[in-house]
Amino acid sequence: MKRTIIDTENMELTEKVVSIKRVTKVVKGGRNMRFTALVVVGDGAGHVGAGLGKATEIPEAIRKGKEDAIKNMVSIALDENASVTHDQLGKFGSSEVLLKKAPEGTGIIAGGPARNVCELAGIKNIRTKSLGSNNKQNVVLATIAGLSAVKDPEEVAKKRGKSVEEILA
Repeated sequence: MKRTIIDTENMELTEKVVSIKRVTKVVKGGRNMRFTALVVVGDGAGHVGAGLGKATEIPEAIRKGKEDAIKNMVSIALDENASVTHDQLGKFGSSEVLLKKAPEGTGIIAGGPARNVCELAGIKNIRTKSLGSNNKQNVVLATIAGLSAVKDPEEVAKKRGKSVEEILA
């Protein structure tokens, strides 16, 4: 997966907490409670990222998750219908997410974690299906991997040495 540096200074970012887990470590003196927050951040215009934050308190875990998500932001190629330009399968761990192009008026047809990613990326029309493991963290990362692998027609046409019309035909 290619990473492009995205300037997040002048972006209006929105965040969503996908999951918060309480993690307990048993030590000699008792139990240590910590929290893990999975946070998705996006600008609604083709940029999205996910991050994991761990801390002893929930707000601190969310803040750390947001910072991590901003560091891991990727760009997404969208078409004129605010959908992906072609069907793509995103994989991460044992999770797979099928992303299907959809016409205007379809809306976002997706499960919880994949829906959060699509909404924050600015996608308005898409159909997704979670295949394999439904672990929230892996589904979010598989969705982002799939979205970042989507290519726009201009990029494909340039690579093949053809015009955009020949590619879309």
